Amino acid sequence: MAENYAHSVQQVAAKGATLHTFSSPQRDKLQQLLPSLQAHYQQPLVLMSRQILARQVARFQAALPTIAPHFAVKANPHPDVLRCLMEAGTGFEVASKAELDQLLAMGVQASKVFYSNPVKSPHYIAYAASMGVEWFALDSVEELEKIHRIAPAAKLYLRIYTSNKGSSIELSAKFGASREDVSAVIARAAALGADLAGVTFHVGSQCCNVDNWRLGIERSAEIFGEMHRAGLEPRLLDLGGGYPVSIDQAAPSLELIAQVIHSALQPLLVEFGNITVIAEPGRFLVAEAGLFVCQVVAASRRDQQNWLYLDAGFYGGLLEIKEGLEYPITTLASGPEQSWVLAGPTCDSIDICSDQYRLPASLQAGDWVMVGCAGAYSNACACEFNGFPLPKVVME
Repeated sequence: MAENYAHSVQQVAAKGATLHTFSSPQRDKLQQLLPSLQAHYQQPLVLMSRQILARQVARFQAALPTIAPHFAVKANPHPDVLRCLMEAGTGFEVASKAELDQLLAMGVQASKVFYSNPVKSPHYIAYAASMGVEWFALDSVEELEKIHRIAPAAKLYLRIYTSNKGSSIELSAKFGASREDVSAVIARAAALGADLAGVTFHVGSQCCNVDNWRLGIERSAEIFGEMHRAGLEPRLLDLGGGYPVSIDQAAPSLELIAQVIHSALQPLLVEFGNITVIAEPGRFLVAEAGLFVCQVVAASRRDQQNWLYLDAGFYGGLLEIKEGLEYPITTLASGPEQSWVLAGPTCDSIDICSDQYRLPASLQAGDWVMVGCAGAYSNACACEFNGFPLPKVVME
C-alpha cells in the first residue's frame, strides 16, 4: 500500500493535477486507519514505511553505485529510521553533537561519520574528534584555523558556493566559500600544514535543476587543481544533498541526475585518480516513506477567507508547507474544493502554513488529514511550542 501511495503521488504531480485526491491509495489508507484514529488518536502521527526506506536506499545505490550515500541525519533523526537506513547500507553525515551521539549509540563507527556542518562550536569539534570523527567541513579561513587548532590531525573538506537555481530552498546564501575565499582557505591550509583533502557543495534542497550538479563537479575539479598546486593532496569529493522527490511538481528522476553526475565525474577522476566520492541524500531517502496524519481542530470564515486549523502546523511538523512546498494532502471529505488558509493550533501568527491550499469545502472540526511525502523535515522540525505535542513516529 505504502509503495503504491508513493507512486500515486508522483503520477499526480507529473500530470499537474490538484494534489488533493478523492480516490487513491492514500485515501484508502486513511480509511483503513479511521477506526484506530477514532479510538486512540492523541497527537499527530508520522507513519514511516520500512519497505520504502529500503527501496530508496537500493535505488540510490543502483543509480550511483560508485558513490557512497551518507544520510543527512537532519532530515529525519528518529532512531528507528536511522537504524533502518543503517541496515540498508547507508553511512551518515551530522551537524551536531546530539546527532553524532545517536549514531554512536547505534554502533556506527565514528570514523565513518562526516561532520558536514561548516560552522561548529569549539566544544563540538573537540568532542567529535575525541570520539573518532575524522572528516570536518568548513567554508572559511576562520573555521579552518579553529578546527586545526583543536584537532590538528583532522581531515578537512571545503564547502564551496555553487548554483542553487531551481531548488525549492536555497542554501548557498548561508554556506559556501566564494572563489576568492577558496584561494584564501587553500593558501592558509598549506601554510598551517592542515590536511585540507576534499571539496563539497550543495545544489539546494529539493533541487529540480540537474545542471547544478554538473556545475558543482566542474568547479570542484578546478579547486582540486588549485589544491594540488599548493602542495595539498585532495582525495574526497562530497556531492552533498538536494536529490528531489515529486511533491508539488514532477521532479527529475534520480536516474537522470545520476547520468549528469557520472558524465561530469569522468574527467575529474581521470585527472586526479584516487578520489573517494560520497553524497548526502536526505529527503530522497525518507520523504516518500512518510505519511503525516493530523486532525482538523477548527474550520471558520473570517474576513472573506476560509480558515482551516490543524492540530499540527509550522511548529508541529508542517514547516515546509510554509516554505512553499505544496505537499499532497488527502482527506475523507468530498464535494467541491475551495481555497483554505492552512494554519496550526498555536497562538503565534507565524503558525500559518499557506494562504491558498485547495481542499474540500466540506471539511470541519474532527476530520482527518493525511499529508504525503512527509518523511523528511516533519518530525525532525517539530517542537512543543505552546504545549502542543510532537508528532509520534510509527514504523510500519
